[in-house]
Amino acid sequence: MSRFDAIVIGAGINGLAAAATLARAGKSVCVLEQAAAPGGMATLRLDDGPELAPLLWNLSPVVLKAFNIDPATLGLGAPLPAVALDPGGAHIVLRGGWATSLSGETHADGPAFQRLHGQLVTYGALLRRLAEAPPPGGGTLLSQPGLAQLLRLSRLGLDLKRMGKPEMRRFLQVLLSNAYDLILDEMPDGPLAGLLAADAVRGNATGPRSPGSVFTLIYRMGHGGEVRRPEGGMPNLIRRLDEALQKTGCTIRTGTPVARIILEDDRVTGVETKGGEIIEAPRVLSSLGPKSVLGLTGAEAFDIEAARRIRHLRTRGTVAKVNLRLTAPRVPGLPDDLSAARLVYAPSADYVEAAFTPSKYGSLSEAPVIEATCVAAPDGRPWLSANVQYAPADLDGGWDDAACDRLRQITLDTLARALPDLPGAVEELQVIPPTRIAAETGAAGGHWHHAELALDQIFALRPGNGMGRYAMGPRGLYLCGASTHPGGDVMGLAGRNAAAAVLEGWV
Repeated sequence: MSRFDAIVIGAGINGLAAAATLARAGKSVCVLEQAAAPGGMATLRLDDGPELAPLLWNLSPVVLKAFNIDPATLGLGAPLPAVALDPGGAHIVLRGGWATSLSGETHADGPAFQRLHGQLVTYGALLRRLAEAPPPGGGTLLSQPGLAQLLRLSRLGLDLKRMGKPEMRRFLQVLLSNAYDLILDEMPDGPLAGLLAADAVRGNATGPRSPGSVFTLIYRMGHGGEVRRPEGGMPNLIRRLDEALQKTGCTIRTGTPVARIILEDDRVTGVETKGGEIIEAPRVLSSLGPKSVLGLTGAEAFDIEAARRIRHLRTRGTVAKVNLRLTAPRVPGLPDDLSAARLVYAPSADYVEAAFTPSKYGSLSEAPVIEATCVAAPDGRPWLSANVQYAPADLDGGWDDAACDRLRQITLDTLARALPDLPGAVEELQVIPPTRIAAETGAAGGHWHHAELALDQIFALRPGNGMGRYAMGPRGLYLCGASTHPGGDVMGLAGRNAAAAVLEGWV
């Protein structure tokens, strides 16, 4: 039997960030991970293909500070350009907020896109103040946590005031609106509008016309909306974080799945592993979603209303992974300098909304939204790693071999509309439906954010009412994963904020 101050379940980016924050505060921490290596979706490889999540969105400097790591030493690489794929071959290259053709000429819609992109980045910087701390509510007003919250909100108010009345009014007007209207108010519909619409709903079971989709788009711009592919891939980044965490004295045990969370008198006392080992701790932080935690404690650990809320959280995954093995380390039809770019097939905002519609009724979209990037597997083989959106976990008829074969063909046909030479360069296609993602990772519904990012499941209401500050149910039990504020996207902030909230109430 072992005893620690805290146990963290799951060694994904959020679990590692939570452990680092606690360990830096002098607490003894044990991290338990069921997989053979830390990293979660960022490092998990299935069927000898690339990792599930090869791109790094918005890794927070606040998180790296918890690991005591200088970002300059991490080899994060430069932000990746994006390519908005066009069915007619007139692909648009985006570097930062500037849009050009493949030949380098400024795109006709480039100035409008740059204005809107800059505006979204400005708004995102405001929301970042909220994302980098637990939601308000911990401690009394005159306590240190209470004063810190008051100061943070005051700074946000000052930042809003500095924008000037017209811009502040616009920010408040658009914040809860839909991305479709915002985008098409600023530019004509087309690949640039489609890319923004796709980013607004990435990983969610929503369309660009859904209320609140502007909020999720702005959230993605919190650190400039930059996407990176770390040197050596995501496994190398996780290895560096793991090494930094171990220097704090934290214990990390891989290949150790948890069978149950042990409770006595409505209080956490530790966990039992599937191997039968008891590990004691008065605090357990789980980077799994609430539904998975409910399975580890039993519904009897919660009152009826809390259990009902957990069971009714929206966790409907709509993203499948399709990996295309290529014959050459580049995407045919694109210049060599764009071989590692983020490719987005979303020809228009109308296209994205139309792609969403079938998934609402449990059907597979015949014209899905696709985000892809060219990466190498450990053996050096080149793959085009694609996220195919609007492939619902609750597919009518289920995800049998026929459904996977259908998605395989749909993905190839869709990409071929913009890259006609691609099918001839594909040797193999792997399909990983959201049901398999759920089974391999424990993410309910295979949802990439562990819970829908929506107006009623964000900030102090994320993942649900009564769980907005990470504590749930029995004393000493906390959530620290992507299902909590501020969500996923490989930021690590959910884990860091959860640990900060735990430390605020540490007795």
